[in-house]
Amino acid sequence: MIAFIQLVSTWTIPVLIAFIPLYASFRKVPVYESFVDGAKDGFGTAISIIPHLVGMMTAISMFRASGAMDALIGWIKPFMESIGIPGDVLPLALLRPITGAGSLAFVTDLIKEQGPDSFAARIASTIQGSTDTTLYVLTVYFGAVGIRQARYALKVGLLSDLVGFFAAVAACWLLFGLV
Repeated sequence: MIAFIQLVSTWTIPVLIAFIPLYASFRKVPVYESFVDGAKDGFGTAISIIPHLVGMMTAISMFRASGAMDALIGWIKPFMESIGIPGDVLPLALLRPITGAGSLAFVTDLIKEQGPDSFAARIASTIQGSTDTTLYVLTVYFGAVGIRQARYALKVGLLSDLVGFFAAVAACWLLFGLV
């Protein structure tokens, strides 16, 4: 089974990269011209989301520099450790919905400190892959298309991040055992 999964994962992207342009050519779609038109639209979108990105980056910096993140983690850490969740992964639960780059840097540092085979590093890697940057997505993409009322999307996105966090912990417990 593992060999089959490795085979599929090795060939999926190359097959898609070859299949999509070939299928578009078969359907008489001007592939290169369509790509260039999409790139032009993407450039305009990138320019329009810069203010939203600056605002989000400022909020993230203020949250971390104020000490609010450390205070919140210090408050939650004893409870989480009592139920078997390493306290070292808690900052990731707060960072991941906010910033992809910041959470990746955190996971990288955690792996350097504890090693890639540590239970905390395995949980952190699984969280990184199973959750999303919800606040970033809402800020940038909703801002780019002019959606101002994102409250339900925010609730659902943060709930899915919370579920993803606990699902990642549970998956690591099942696959690697509680260490």
